[in-house]
Parts: sequence; C-alpha cells; structure tokens
Amino acid sequence: MFLDNLPILSILIWMPILGGIWSLIIGDQQERMVKHFSLLISITAFLFSILLYYNFDNNFRGMQFVEEFYWIESFGIKYHLGVDGIALPLIILTTFTTIVVILASWEVIDENISYYMCAFLILTGLMNGVFAALDSILFYVFWEAMLIPMFLIIGIWGGPNRVYATIKFFLYTFLGSVFMLVALLYLYSIGDSFNIQDMHLVPLGLIEQKLIFIAFFLAFAVKIPMWPIHTWLPDAHVEAPTGGSIILAAVMLKMGGYGFLRFSLPITPDASLIFANPMIILSLIAIVYIGFVALVQEDMKKLIAYSSISHMGFVTLGFFIPFGIFASTNSMDGAAMGVEGALMQMISHGFISAAMFLCVGIMYDRLHSRMIKDYGGVINSMPYFAAFMMLFAMANSGLPGTSGFVGEFLVILSSFKLNFWIAFTAALTLILGAAYTLWMYKRVIFGEAIKEEISELKDIDARESFVLLLLAAVVLFFGIWPAPIFDVMQVSIHQLIEHITQSKIL
Repeated sequence: MFLDNLPILSILIWMPILGGIWSLIIGDQQERMVKHFSLLISITAFLFSILLYYNFDNNFRGMQFVEEFYWIESFGIKYHLGVDGIALPLIILTTFTTIVVILASWEVIDENISYYMCAFLILTGLMNGVFAALDSILFYVFWEAMLIPMFLIIGIWGGPNRVYATIKFFLYTFLGSVFMLVALLYLYSIGDSFNIQDMHLVPLGLIEQKLIFIAFFLAFAVKIPMWPIHTWLPDAHVEAPTGGSIILAAVMLKMGGYGFLRFSLPITPDASLIFANPMIILSLIAIVYIGFVALVQEDMKKLIAYSSISHMGFVTLGFFIPFGIFASTNSMDGAAMGVEGALMQMISHGFISAAMFLCVGIMYDRLHSRMIKDYGGVINSMPYFAAFMMLFAMANSGLPGTSGFVGEFLVILSSFKLNFWIAFTAALTLILGAAYTLWMYKRVIFGEAIKEEISELKDIDARESFVLLLLAAVVLFFGIWPAPIFDVMQVSIHQLIEHITQSKIL
C-alpha cells in the first residue's frame, strides 16, 4: 500500500504532542501565531487520518499500518502500533473533534492561550495513542497520560468548582485504571507477552476470567461512564470549559467502550457470557433512569451530560446483547448487528454531543449563564443559531435521517433477538431523549424574550457558523449514508465475534 513505509500512526500520535510543546514555546506573546499554528497541526492530523482511511483495506482481517520495535527490551515491552476497523473511525473522530475544539476556543479563551492549545494538542496525540496501541503497557501509558492534560484543562480554565471536579474526575478514572494494570500484569505472567492480540489467546479458567473481567470493568465502566459510577461526569462537564466538555463527551467517553471491545470481550468471553445479564440491566438503567434524571435538570450542560450517560448505555447494551442471545439460543446469529450499532452509536454521539455542548457554550459566552430559566425567546435575536440547535436537538433525540438514529436503531433491532421487553425498554430512550432535549430547546429558544439582554444577543458569526456547519454536515451525512463507517468496521467486528465463538464459548 501507499503508506507501507510511512509511520503514519506515529505521526498521528507525536505530531500533535510535539506541536503542543512548540505552542508552549511560542508563548502567549505570539497569541495569533499560537492559534494559527495549533489549527494547522490539527488540520494536518485530520488529513493524515483521512489518508489512513483511504488506504485502509476493508477486507483485510487483522491490524494494518503496523509499527513495531522494542521499547523496553528486557521486559518485552514494545512500541507496537496498528489499527483495525474498530480503532480507525475513533482516530478520525479524535482528529476531527480537535479542529472543532480549537475553532470553538478561538475567541473565547483569552488567558494562557499557549497553555490551552498545548494541552489540547498533547491530549489529541495521547488519545490517538490509546486507539493505536497494540502493546498493553503502551496502551496503559497513553491511557493514564491523558488524565494530565484533561486535569489541567478543567482545573485551569474551568468553572468555580473546578478543583472539586478535577479531583473527582482524576480519582475515579485513575483508581479504576489501577485494577486494569493488575489484570494486564497477571495476563503477562501467564502468557509471557504484553501484546494485546496475544492476550486474546491466553487460556484462562472461569474464576480467572471473572476476576479479570471485573478488573477491566472497573476501568472501562468508569470511563464510559456506566451507572452507578457515573457521578464524576456531570461535575466534570459543568466545570469544564466548552472545549473540555466537547473533547470529554466526543472522545474520552468512547475509550471505555473501546476498552470493552479490545480487552474485555475477546480476553474474557466466558465471563462476558456470565455477566451479560447484569451488564444489560445496568445498561437499561442508564438508558431509562438517567433519561429521567436528565429530564429534571435546570443546567443545560448538566442535562447534556446526563444525556451522554443515557446514550452511552446503548453502547454497552449493544456490546453485551450478543452474549445474552447466545445464553438464550445457543447461537450467535446476528450478534454483529448489536456491536456494529454500538460502535456507530459511539461515533455518532461524538459528533452530536460536541455540537450540543458547543451550542451551550455559544449561549454561555453571550449571557454567562447555563441555567434554562435565564433564557427564553433566543430565536428572536439568534434565528440562525436556533436553526442549527434544532437540528442537533433532533439528532440527539434519534430523528431518522440523522446519525443519532442509525446506531440506536440497530441496537434496538438486535435486542429483539433476545427479548421483546429489553428492546421495548431500550426504545424508551427515543421518547425520553426527545422529552428532555426538545423541552430544553423549547424553553430556551422559543417564546418571547424574557430579558432585555436576550433581545440584544448577536447571532452566530462566521467562525461559529462554520464550526456548526461542519458538525451539521457530518450528522446529516452519516444519518443518510452510514456505509463509510460500516464498511470499515464490519470485517473487524465479524472477526471479533468469530474469535469469541470459536476459541472460547463454543
């Protein structure tokens, strides 16, 4: 292939990191240069990820664009990178979201701009590293290193309670990751390899699988986050700056789902079968209960944060529905549908949640309030903004024709193969999602302007219009034609299902 001799994954990891360091060197005295340089780096990274997509072989079973050499040879730890159809869409989502974050922050962040851009560019490189790492220790290093720039983003540029939010965010995610490290070291002690794909083949007893599954669960469920260990997310979102909320919802939450696909399901399939019903129940609680919690929120950011938890419940439901189907029918037929729908939900939610948080950020920049009661009649002074927000509100509600519908539809359809009532309960999110999203939209956008400040608001400018237009185009494009994502992921997902059925369960 064209990219065989080009270390494109290393470029996607280290170019943003080095670019972030260089932004810091340029300093705040050259604010304009820092912004343009950071934007250039983010656009270049996105173009490399698109190049990765166009040179990706959809029919190849295995990792592509592999880079491998010893990092710490005495311990067998390698700098080992590669992508498949599961990781590739998430890398593209990461690089695209970085552009959105930088453009969204262009005129909003006016203090320590070089530090801000540095943190986001480094975070981008580390997130790409998580999705590309094929050595478990390398994965763990990237996974933990992400916490540092995100901690700084919330802690420096966040709201009044940012210290509490950052400490809670750090402790929840760090403590969960410690259990993952223990599981990885145990797998190395048995299989004598830190290679993630080798760990998929390590023979494990049922007790071992259960313990390892729980260890992985504590790391990945916190990151998603699943109910009942979700409480750090609303606090983090409320206190984070707009860019921090965007990257947190669009990409960082998806790493928990990615961890389940890359580690939990292929390494501990028997334990996944045993824990399938509890995981399905937890997912349904997140979908329904958290939906009702979102319905009573008065802070727009907190409402969207709870909405994210509810929507991510669809992801874990889609991952574990195949195991529930196998337990009841002794067949994995149609299992890929649930996983494909869950992965599509991850990608779609990345775009939609980014757009929703950006819309709240735009209003906050003008009125300095996130409370729904402080708004009303925004459409009278910001009609173009209102039109964009309507589209994203509909997408968040799962409207057909938007990307928000595709993944949810497939997961619900897959759920019917297991149980009608599970599918019915999952489908309630379409009602709840519309209820809390459109009710918020109605109170904020429609009606008469309740305050003089609202009637004097300025509509979105060219920069804000461009960013919202980018997100709107993606949401509509993948809602109408999701094939580019499915074509990439299908072989990898079918390979994962085959591995589960052939090597362990059957």
